[in-house]
Amino acid sequence: MSAAPAWLSVRRGDAPLIVSLPHTGTDIPADIEARLVSPWLGRRDADWWVDRLYGFAAGLGATIVRTAISRTVIDVNRDPTGASLYPGAATTELCPTTDFDGAPLCRPGEAPGADEIADRRQLWFDPYHRALDAEIARLAARHGSVALYDAHSIRSRIPRLFDGELPHFNIGTNDGASCDAALVAAVERACDASPFSRVTNGRFKGGYITRRCGAPGQGVHAIQMELACRGYMDEPDGPPAEGAWPPPWDPGRAAPMTGCLSTVLRACLTALAQIKDTPRR
Repeated sequence: MSAAPAWLSVRRGDAPLIVSLPHTGTDIPADIEARLVSPWLGRRDADWWVDRLYGFAAGLGATIVRTAISRTVIDVNRDPTGASLYPGAATTELCPTTDFDGAPLCRPGEAPGADEIADRRQLWFDPYHRALDAEIARLAARHGSVALYDAHSIRSRIPRLFDGELPHFNIGTNDGASCDAALVAAVERACDASPFSRVTNGRFKGGYITRRCGAPGQGVHAIQMELACRGYMDEPDGPPAEGAWPPPWDPGRAAPMTGCLSTVLRACLTALAQIKDTPRR
C-alpha cells in the first residue's frame, strides 16, 4: 500500500471502532485562499477542537481518520453528485460558495467551476473515502462488525440552518437506516445520563459519510454525532467576529463533555459486541 498523503491522517487501532474527523481541518492551499473573501471566514465553520475532544479515543483502541483540508476547499461529508442531503433546507455544497450564515466565501468570479471541483474531488475527497473503506474492511475482517462514528460540532444557533438552539448532542442515523437500533439506544442512554440535552435524527440525521457507509445488515454501523459548541467552549450570542472565534482550546472547560464522549464511545463498543453475539433470525 502506498503511503497516505500528508494531509490525510489514519491512526490505526485494533478495536472495532473508527472515529471519522471530516471537518476539523483548516488547511487551504494558497491559490484557493487567495480567491476567498477572507481566510478567516474560510475557516470559521470548521469543527473546532473536535479532534482534541476525542483525543482519548486512541486509548480505547479506536482508529482515527482525519483530513487536514478545510471543508471550504472540499467537504468530504457531502454527496459528490450535488444531491442535497436535506432537500428543502439550507445547506452548503461539496465545494462551498457560502458559509453557514449565507455570506459569500469566494471573491466575485472566483467560485470553482465543474472542472476544478472534479480535480478537488480526486485530490482530497476520494482518498478520504478510500481510507474509510479500507479501515472498515480491515476491522470488519478481524471482528465481523464495526462501528463508524462520524464526529462533528457546530455553533448552537445558526438561523439560516435551523430554528432556535440545538441540543448538545445531535445523533444521526439516517432515520435508523445506518445503524442497529441497539447501538443507537446505547448511545442515547449514555447521552441521557449526562447533564447535556440530546435529540436523535432531528435537524441532523447524518451526512454523506454516515449514509454511504452505514450498512447494519452487513455489520457496518455508522452513526453521526453533531455537538453544539456551547457544550465544550464559550459561544457568542450571534455570528462570531474575526479575532474572537474560535476561543482557545480549554481542556478544563471541555472536560465534562470529554468525559461524556468517553462514555459514549465505550457504549458503542459494548453494544457492538452484544449485537455481534446476538443470533440473527
